[in-house]
Amino acid sequence: MEKDKAARRGMGRFSLVICLLFALLIIALALNLAVGSVRLSPNEILDLLKNGRNASTESLIVFNIRIPRMCLAAILGGALAVSGFLLQSFFRNPIAGPFVLGISSGAKMIVGITMIFLAGSISLSPAVLVIAAFIGSLLITAVVLLFSQKVRNMELLLVVGIMVGYICSAVTDMAVTFASEQDIVNLKYWSMGTFSGKGWDSVVTAALICTPALIASWLLSKPMGAYALGEGYAKSMGVAVKPFRLALILLSSLLSACVTALAGPISFVGIAVPHITRTLLKSSKPALVIPAAFLAGAVFCLFCDLIARTVFSPTELNIGTVTSIFGAPVVILMMVDRRRRAGQ
Repeated sequence: MEKDKAARRGMGRFSLVICLLFALLIIALALNLAVGSVRLSPNEILDLLKNGRNASTESLIVFNIRIPRMCLAAILGGALAVSGFLLQSFFRNPIAGPFVLGISSGAKMIVGITMIFLAGSISLSPAVLVIAAFIGSLLITAVVLLFSQKVRNMELLLVVGIMVGYICSAVTDMAVTFASEQDIVNLKYWSMGTFSGKGWDSVVTAALICTPALIASWLLSKPMGAYALGEGYAKSMGVAVKPFRLALILLSSLLSACVTALAGPISFVGIAVPHITRTLLKSSKPALVIPAAFLAGAVFCLFCDLIARTVFSPTELNIGTVTSIFGAPVVILMMVDRRRRAGQ
């Protein structure tokens, strides 16, 4: 009886959080449509959406710039949050994340090398960049997993991840030595993280890659819940642990690679947003956290992107700068809270 009441309370809270996130998502989308170098009133936006594309400047701004940009921010923000949650489930630690563990830096390294040395040989389409980033993500994930077999202390493993990230950045900097001036400009602009200048091809690529990966992640919710209680318990519940762990790593790497390839490295979203989501839900159940984390990541990145392009307009901040400002304090509070609890 008590269990049924707790389950109903949990679902009621989940419904409330989802409604809140949807409301924030609608507000964020409306603000991103309206606010910018050219401000649009609600009536103008409704008329444009109702009548469709035309040759006016406002129509070009809305349909060719703002809508693709905010769609990409929403998809990639949600994907990065879920990627972080998958890594946290894998390591059974809330501080794990693609940026902190150096996985984003590995993706950045391979994409940078691809942009510098292969730009003249192949077309650098969004799909090609995603493949390059995926290879880089898997490479660094393999290194982190190798160290995780030797290092059981998560804080020390985070230091290893940060050092691996520095090594990847050093390799990228060495590759830049051989780049042309134009390649250097493009690489520097991309490597700071931005949703600017992205078209519908990037949105379609992100949707085609992230949608199946997100669905697959949610379908793994039940074994994730069992795995959180220990490998022995997961095995007793019929979970094939090795294939399950491999699936978690592949899905997390694919999602973070897609983000890095299309928008550059974006920091702290993969750690801060899952933590905020769990706090709001007062639950760590993957079946609840994954959809809520996706919505929260979308909302978080939409508001951060809005701040990035408007607060110092016409100068635009890098999205990674804004996500760090809001995400880093959350991570610091998490680590302090963990240390405090460990001392009790």
